[in-house]
Amino acid sequence: MAYLDHAATTPMLPEAVEAMTAQLTAVGNASSLHGAGRRARRTVEEARETFAEALGARPSEVVYTSGGTEADNLAVKGLYWARRDADPRRTRVLASPVEHHAVLDVVHWLGEHEGATVEYLPVDTVGRVHPEALREAIARDPGNVALATVMWANNEIGTVQPVRELADVAAEFGVPLHADAVQAVGQLPVDFASSGLAAMTVSGHKIGGPYGIGALLLGREYTPVPVLHGGGQERQVRSGTLDTPAIAAFAEAARITTERQEWFAREIGGLRDDLIAAVRAAVSDAILGGAPPQGPPQAPASAPASGSASLLGRLPANAHFTFPGCEGDSLLLLLDAQGIECSTGSACTAGIAQPSHVLLATGTDPDLARGTLRFSLGHTSTTADVEAVAQAIGPAVERARTAGLS
Repeated sequence: MAYLDHAATTPMLPEAVEAMTAQLTAVGNASSLHGAGRRARRTVEEARETFAEALGARPSEVVYTSGGTEADNLAVKGLYWARRDADPRRTRVLASPVEHHAVLDVVHWLGEHEGATVEYLPVDTVGRVHPEALREAIARDPGNVALATVMWANNEIGTVQPVRELADVAAEFGVPLHADAVQAVGQLPVDFASSGLAAMTVSGHKIGGPYGIGALLLGREYTPVPVLHGGGQERQVRSGTLDTPAIAAFAEAARITTERQEWFAREIGGLRDDLIAAVRAAVSDAILGGAPPQGPPQAPASAPASGSASLLGRLPANAHFTFPGCEGDSLLLLLDAQGIECSTGSACTAGIAQPSHVLLATGTDPDLARGTLRFSLGHTSTTADVEAVAQAIGPAVERARTAGLS
């Protein structure tokens, strides 16, 4: 089996498994005052310190959640409600149109149910938001902006956003900027303190930790309105009994992936480049989506160019292709039958495949946007995985084209 869907979930690191296993038989609620509770609390707080150090944050800025989706909801909904409560004029939410649905669906819900005016920021042909576009959007009426949210790196096409520059623009107007960094951690240098962000989302199972655990890194000056109400365990903004085993494993995964980030970018990035070359050799008209791994920037479509933004490139583990004349789902199943597991990167609603909203936002033709595959590598990827794709992709594309679009 060639597993090339690490962007969906990556195998747990052995060290994270060990950390989690060591806590599974331990008893004690971290909120209890007796000995067992204090031992659990110590494990949680030591893990919090480890996690914070790995991500360039203060321990007090780490708010544990059940995963990336909850962290995104807490950041976007909670900051919107808090900012609107402080000033009823603040009802405008700025978001990139290439966000994960854990953000897109939240801002849509705020527009339908909470009186938010949602404004989507323009992106260029590789899905990047340029600082000038954010500045223009805020400057039209800074007083009515509740928050802005732009992901650190795109989960489908791998394009990296100019987070620091965007945060600087938002800070000029006193607007909090949230970033979903679920894909970025472990692949890129991520430092919460130097990013300038108000809030940042991280997920455990994307960095070699367990499912069901995530974190919102939240600046101390921000107090979002809670999405969950109960015991207020995490800074009174997130309630729920803390999952001590998962938290211990999450911290260990964060420590290891950040320590190995340079190795990952170099070694896994090299494998990814080999995969790109192999696909292009086998399918001459395959189109690489997102920002190029190297070389000059793409020409912007609806946003002005930015020197610093144009040099950011893409995630080192991401290779996203469009295959003209193919249906992505057909390609996926043909490869799956040969033991190659990847993703289309597109959403599916009521059993009907839809073109990727990310590609549509970049101006890609809807028919082309249906014929995509995302290969995402990780810490277990090998040259054998690349060789398997090299041998299988040409015949699979030929067969999918023969079948035609459904």
